[in-house]
Amino acid sequence: MAKHSVLQTFYTTAPWRNFRAALIAERGNRCQRCGRIIARSVDIIGHHKIELTPENVHDHTISLNPELVDLICSDCHNEEHERFGYHTKKSVYLVYGPPMAGKKTHVQQQMRPGDIIIDMDRLYEAVSGLPAYNKPDNLYNNVIGIHNLLIDQVKTRLGKWRTAWIIGGYADKYKRERLAEELGAELVFCEATQDECLARLATSEQLRFRQVEWRQYIAKWFEQYQE
Repeated sequence: MAKHSVLQTFYTTAPWRNFRAALIAERGNRCQRCGRIIARSVDIIGHHKIELTPENVHDHTISLNPELVDLICSDCHNEEHERFGYHTKKSVYLVYGPPMAGKKTHVQQQMRPGDIIIDMDRLYEAVSGLPAYNKPDNLYNNVIGIHNLLIDQVKTRLGKWRTAWIIGGYADKYKRERLAEELGAELVFCEATQDECLARLATSEQLRFRQVEWRQYIAKWFEQYQE
């Protein structure tokens, strides 16, 4: 995909050129991924660990942060972006745990642009246009239909995504292990005690008018959970 013009412009600016030159002077001309010596400094690529976008490129805590930039060779850069014949195995993660355990937060911290996320809450938002956690019962069949279609696409590895994240409660051990096996997924348990979940619920601004409802969801998950 062609780089956005705003990003192309950034890489020609003096702040980026000076920043990159300072990194090379400090770290040398060895690729930080494979360890290979890069003979010409012009071939040393400053790779951002957080992908630059038109929205964040002017945030210098991201674009000019030495902790977020690796110096790598062209081969490692092509492998990172799966270009010119480089392809990595697709990874699938089934992220489960009780309500308010931080499943979405975990995925947001781990995901990269281009990953696919399958989450009933977000699907409800997309279909209904309503705020988070407002899930009309009459739309359930539509939403679960979309959810199941996406699950089937992950099973068959349809699409160019590299990592798939499936988010849910999955308290039933048999059901989650069966789904993980069908997907070829790694299970990721977001562990939290019932008291911790209730404490997070009590401070949730989004759910301040749904406390009773969500206390019931939390209690039901812990009643059904099987390790």
